[in-house]
Formats: sequence, C-alpha cells, structure tokens
Amino acid sequence: MLKAGIVGLPNVGKSTLFNALVANAHAQAANFPFCTIEPNTGVVAVPDERLGRLSQLSNSKETIPTKIEFVDIAGLVEGASKGEGLGNKFLANIREVDCIVHVVRCFDDDDVIHVSGSVDPIRDVDIINLELCFSDLTQIEKRRARIKKQLSTNIDAKNEDITLSKIQLALEKGSPARTAGLTEEELISVRQLGLLTAKPIIYATNLSEDDLSNGNSYSKSIESLACSTNSKSIKISAQVESELVELGDKERKEYLDGLGVTEGGLESLIQATYKLLGLKTYFTTGEKETRAWTIKDGMTAPEAAGVIHTDFQRGFIRAQTISHLKLLEAGSTNEAKSRGWLRSEGKEYIVEEGDVMEFLFNV
Repeated sequence: MLKAGIVGLPNVGKSTLFNALVANAHAQAANFPFCTIEPNTGVVAVPDERLGRLSQLSNSKETIPTKIEFVDIAGLVEGASKGEGLGNKFLANIREVDCIVHVVRCFDDDDVIHVSGSVDPIRDVDIINLELCFSDLTQIEKRRARIKKQLSTNIDAKNEDITLSKIQLALEKGSPARTAGLTEEELISVRQLGLLTAKPIIYATNLSEDDLSNGNSYSKSIESLACSTNSKSIKISAQVESELVELGDKERKEYLDGLGVTEGGLESLIQATYKLLGLKTYFTTGEKETRAWTIKDGMTAPEAAGVIHTDFQRGFIRAQTISHLKLLEAGSTNEAKSRGWLRSEGKEYIVEEGDVMEFLFNV
C-alpha cells in the first residue's frame, strides 16, 4: 500500500489537514474500506469516479478502491536531527514512507502563532530540509565507518562507499540525496538506509479560503522552489477541508465552485502523489467485484497481474484488455466483444492508465 508522510513545522495546519483528509475520505466513500490504524495514521480510499461507473456497468457485488495511507508525523523543529523536540522518533517514522507531503504555512493570521515568529515559507522549508539532510548525513557517516574495513577486500563494499561519498558530498552542501545524480543501481544499493532526502516530496501550500483558487506570493515562492527541485506543489486549505467534512455531495460541489476550484484537497494530493511516484491505475471488473489496482508506470501485463497475485505473473498467458472509456461506451463486456474492442495482449504489453483487464494464466 502506498504510504505518504505528512510533515511540517508546528502550527502550520498539518494535523488539521490530516484529520480533514481522513474524515473527508470516509465521508465520500461510505461503502469503501476505511480504517484508522492509530490516532496519527489513516488508510483512505482513493477517490475515482471511474470505479463506480464500471461497478454499475458490471452490477458488481463489491466495489474495492485502491488505498493510500497517510501518516501524520508530529511537527519537526530546528534541531530535530539532534533530538530536539521528539526529533529522532519522528524522523524514524518518515523513513517508512514512500513520499513526503511537506505542509507549508502560506497564510497570515495573528491568532495562529508561528513557531519562528513570522510567516516565511522558504525559511520554513529550509528548516525542515536541513534537519532531514543532517539526519541523513549521520546515517551516511555511520554506514561508511561500518564498512571501512571491508573496502580493500570486498568490491560491493567499495562500490557502496563510492555511492555513499556522492550522497555525502551533496548533503554537506545542504542538498538532498535525490540531487546526487545516482544511477538506478546506486539508488538500489543504498535503499536499505531509508534516506529521508532521497524520498520524493510534495509541497502542500496551506492557504486561506480566499487564496485557495489563485494562491498568493507565499505559495508562488514554493511553486518556484518545487519546479527547481523536481518536486511537486499543490494548493490546499486545511480550513476548507475541515468545512467540507460536514457537507453532502451537492453542497461540496457548490462550495468548491464558489471558491473557484474543481476538487478538494484529498483529490489534489492523491493526483500529485501518483504523478510524482509515476503510478497508474488499472481495473478488473465482473459480477463479483470491480476493483482498482495501483501499478508503476511502464509495468508490463504480467507485472500488473503480479500485483493481484504472484501466481498470475508466473503463469501468465495473455490479458484481455480494453480501455475503461471504450467499455463504458459499449455498455457491457459482451457488446465490447461484438464490436471487436476487446484486445488480446501478450507479455510485452505495457499497461495503460485506465485499462480494464482480465488475465488468463496457468496455475
């Protein structure tokens, strides 16, 4: 399951946003699986209107969305990498996630105290990023010391040390590990370290209701930063998300329309996460269930089948495939067959976004 960690300085709206995202997901998907594992962890259904339409077409008994887990990681402070606040505990929590959602305060409000005394998004981002760099640097130094005795006799240790030195050089300049120019092989060799600054990052600019549609000078500075660091940024309002929890579908749409936005923060955040991580969705559908599956961009049909069960991948023969749009246009699988729209795809087929698939395999 995809796991995203929500980080930020204290009092930036991080926990308010987390609570609202989880509550909104529950409110919007009453028939979907939902659970709160701990007070600071929530598993939510990924909103996808295609799923409901396919389920209706197949008259499915169950509708099963793909899911994403959000982890609300307590506010980091300057010095967290040295144990300030509850630093090390929460830095350890970040190591377990696939990507980081960094909530940045982009609103003025005298009633909400800023931990640094003023609103300055770039400074706030730098504080968090430096703490993550310091934490990674400690990890790198410990690892290099551990393998030092093996360098003259073990080629793997030597290659790992070369990779670690590249990362260390970047970190000592205050740059994240993801900017060290590592090859895919090098990235794999240090994956076990769970480096914080190697993780993809989304900046969630927390805006007031009035600024949500067009942003402001604060959010625009973060958008520029994201562009320059191969990251993503989204506009979001913890205040708006909290209010959406109380509204029905029609009222939600009217409220969002009035603000000049087309979707809530949960949808924006999930879309940005999928794009950042290079993820796609395909579907399986039938009378028993209609289900969404998350895969990596570029996966072949057998690899996509393996997401359901490894036996499907090992015994893969072929896949019957059709785009969800074509299937919905046909109105039924039988009609799609009669129109010649169902395709038989083999082992080299690269699964496309929104494909509806049925796998044939040997046990």
